[in-house]
Amino acid sequence: MKISKSQRSNIIFVIVIAVIFFTPVKGYIQVFISKAKMVIMPPSIDEDGAIVASFEWSLKGINTEDYNFESAKGKVVFVNFWATWCPPCRAEMPSIQKLYDDYRDRIEFVFHTNELESDKVNAFLNQNNYTLPSFNSYNNQPKEFKVSTIPATFILDKSGKIVIHEVGAVDWNSDKFRKLLDELLE
Repeated sequence: MKISKSQRSNIIFVIVIAVIFFTPVKGYIQVFISKAKMVIMPPSIDEDGAIVASFEWSLKGINTEDYNFESAKGKVVFVNFWATWCPPCRAEMPSIQKLYDDYRDRIEFVFHTNELESDKVNAFLNQNNYTLPSFNSYNNQPKEFKVSTIPATFILDKSGKIVIHEVGAVDWNSDKFRKLLDELLE
């Protein structure tokens, strides 16, 4: 039985689709696409800053001490919702780690995951040499931080106003974002 050129093309197409959807390649493609988006689309700044976050939130440390969000009052805060299984989250983590390395003493960083298996989260962080302070919630997060898609990031100014709310992977280590942080810290 001889296979025609169009049949070969169809077979190759089906194999490629199967590889993409039913193997780990799908995750690598999603990470690649998220990294491409990070280059093209920087975070958007909410000039109005009309929403003020509630600080009533108790967090259980996964790779760090427990944290009462009340202690973030009066500080610039970086809140990120993520998961180990999320390709866009994995795509933006290296840029967040670089930012954290430079700003950890001046900004409050909170990385929240709903994953309850702390061993899995710690293994992921250790495998990738991430030192980002990660937490689960003891109680519900403030309504201003309710998210249905991850990664989701909120930047709060010193008065508690949300100046950035971004969903999806972003290059948080960009010069433009660092400039904004420096302005918020003044």
